Amino acid sequence: MNIANNTTTAEYSRPGAGHTAPPFVAALQSTSRWLDLLYSPFALATRLYVSWVFLHSGWLKISAWDQTLSLFEDEYRVPLLAPHVAAVVGTFGELSFPVLVALGLAGRLGAVGLFAVNAMAVISYAHVLFQEGFEAAIGQHYLWGFMLLMLALKGPGAFSVDRLLARRYGACSSGRPLP
Repeated sequence: MNIANNTTTAEYSRPGAGHTAPPFVAALQSTSRWLDLLYSPFALATRLYVSWVFLHSGWLKISAWDQTLSLFEDEYRVPLLAPHVAAVVGTFGELSFPVLVALGLAGRLGAVGLFAVNAMAVISYAHVLFQEGFEAAIGQHYLWGFMLLMLALKGPGAFSVDRLLARRYGACSSGRPLP
């Protein structure tokens, strides 16, 4: 669909009135509509999964705070922040952004924030994650990062607080009116 003038590909393919799009164009459009319907359930599943991962990690950190501080002092190499500050900021990020992502409340902002937490975890633990034998661990971080980028780019989907607010107030998180 051409957003600028609200026309579809089928309308572009008509040289004049009364002509229809070739069958393969109609099939592609139909497939696209069906796939669009699947985005919201998959976005919800993605939001819940990635949120659970980071909430669980944050909960482990806060449950054993002395051990968390020790890890930030001795193991993690967080740039620019003192270990105790990094521990507080990282744990706060792992406990707050997943709630936003799971609910789909400020879903794009939450996804970007959680992406930053994930990126900082990789940077801080790169001396271990990029060694041979840790391919699965770094792969998980890549997967979570990709999931979060998709949510940031496409939004949390129809099953979200953002969508409820948009319906009530008439605009989506991008500022465009709802279809």
